[in-house]
Amino acid sequence: MFEGLSSRFEGILRKVRGRGRLGPEDVEEFLAEIRVALLEADVHLDVVRTLLDRIRDRAVGVEVAGALNPGQIIVKIVLEELTAVLGGETFRPAYASKPPTVVLLAGLQGSGKTTTAAKLARWYKGQGRNPMLIGADLLRPAAVEQLRTLGDRINVPVFSDSTDPVSVARAGLAEAVRLGRDVAICDTAGRLAIDEDLMAEVAEISDTLQPHHTFLVVDAMTGQDAVTTAEAFHTRLGLDALIITKLDGDARGGAALSITEVVGRPIAFASTGETVEDFEPFHPDRLAGRILGMGDVETLIEKAEETFAVEEAEAAAARMLEGTFTLDDFLEQLRALRKMGSINSIMGMVPGMASQVRDLDEALDERRIDRIEGIINSMTPSERLGPDVIDGSRRARIAAGSGTEVGEINQLVKQFREMRKMMKQMGGRGPGRSKAGRARKKKGRGGRVTTAGPAPIDKKKGLSLPGLGDLPGDRGPSSGDLDLTGIWPSD
Repeated sequence: MFEGLSSRFEGILRKVRGRGRLGPEDVEEFLAEIRVALLEADVHLDVVRTLLDRIRDRAVGVEVAGALNPGQIIVKIVLEELTAVLGGETFRPAYASKPPTVVLLAGLQGSGKTTTAAKLARWYKGQGRNPMLIGADLLRPAAVEQLRTLGDRINVPVFSDSTDPVSVARAGLAEAVRLGRDVAICDTAGRLAIDEDLMAEVAEISDTLQPHHTFLVVDAMTGQDAVTTAEAFHTRLGLDALIITKLDGDARGGAALSITEVVGRPIAFASTGETVEDFEPFHPDRLAGRILGMGDVETLIEKAEETFAVEEAEAAAARMLEGTFTLDDFLEQLRALRKMGSINSIMGMVPGMASQVRDLDEALDERRIDRIEGIINSMTPSERLGPDVIDGSRRARIAAGSGTEVGEINQLVKQFREMRKMMKQMGGRGPGRSKAGRARKKKGRGGRVTTAGPAPIDKKKGLSLPGLGDLPGDRGPSSGDLDLTGIWPSD
C-alpha cells in the first residue's frame, strides 16, 4: 500500500542526508516535498499541516543547529513524528476482571467485519484466551453461515439465532458465560452507507452488551471516506480503537496515516490479507520505519517464530551444512516461507531491501513458485531424496506430471545440486569442522573469515536467493546464480 509514499520519502531523505548543513530555506524545501508526497498519498489535509508544523518546529530548533550530522537528525525527527501521527504506541487490549471480555465490532458493509471477527478470535486464542463469536449480523444473507465456517476453521464456537440482533447479542453473552468463555466477540450488521437505522441498531446492541472494547472496522481502500466513517461512529458509539483492513491493497494509504490523528483513537489491529492468519497488532513505529524504507525486523522475526518450528528449522539447517539437504526439505521450507506472506512483503521488512525490491511485483511472479512445488510433487520419494537419479525419461515424466518443460526440470536439479554442494563447503569451513577452524578456536580467535558488517552486494549482478532468482539489479539470473528454477520471467 505504501510503496509510492515510501519511494518518495526515501528520495527526499536521501537528499537531506547528503547536506552538510541545513538552514531554514533547506528545511522549507524538503518540507514542501514531504507535503506533496503526503497529499498524493491521500493523507488528510489537517494531518499534513499538523505533521509539517511539528517537523518544522523541531528541524529549525536547537536539535539540528549544533548537530554534527543534521541530515540524520532530520531523518530521526521525521520518523518520530510520523510514528506519533500513526498513534505513537501499540494498542494493548485490556481484559475484564470478571470474564467474559466483550468486544463489539462495528462498521459499514463490505469493510470485512465478519472475517475480522474470526481473525480477532484467532488472535485471542494465540494469547491463551478462549473466545466465542456472536453472529448478530442478520441483515446480510449468509453472514452467520460465513461466521460459522470461519469459526470451524479456527475451532471457535459461534452463537446466533434468527430472532433479532439485540436478542442475539443478549443471548450470546449469556451463552459465553455458561460455557466459561473469557472473550465474546460480537459481529454486527453494516450498511452501504451511514444511516440512522444502522447507528440505532449498533447503539442498542452496545447498550445491551456494555462492551469492554468497541472496535470500528474500516477499509483502507476507501481513503478519506474511512476517516469520515470513523468520525461518525465515534460520535455515536465512543470507539476504543480501530481495525484497518486491506492494508495490503494498492491504495495510497492516506486512511491509515490520517485516521488516528483526526478521530483521536488508535489503530489496534491491521488485516494484511484474506486468510485468517493475515492479521496482526498495529505497531505505529514499525509501520513508520517501513514507510521510510528502514524495514521491520521485529515483525519479520515474529512471523518467522510463528511459522517455523525451531527444532525442525535447526535440523534442516544442520542437514544443509552437512550436504544431506533434500528436495523434500527445500519444499517444506518454501511452504513455511510462503506462510509468512508474499516474498515481496518479506523482503520489504529487511532494512535496506525495500528500495532494491521496489519492482519485485513485476520481476517476480509468485506463480512460478507454484511451478517449483508442482515439479517437486511430481517426483517420487527416491527422486526427491537423491535427484542425481533423475535421467532423461524421468525428466520427461516429471515435466508431464507438473505441466512444465524438461528444461525447467534440468535447471532445478542442476541448481539444487550446486546449492547443496556450496552449503556443504560452507559447513566444512566453520570453526571446529576443519583443522584451521579448530586451531583458531583453540587459540581463542574467532571463526570469522569475512570482514565485519553486512556482505557487499554486487549491484551489477544483483542479489540472488535460492529458488527465487535475482532481485532487481540485473533482470535475470546469471550463470552462477542459484535461483532454483528460473522464477524470473523470460525476456
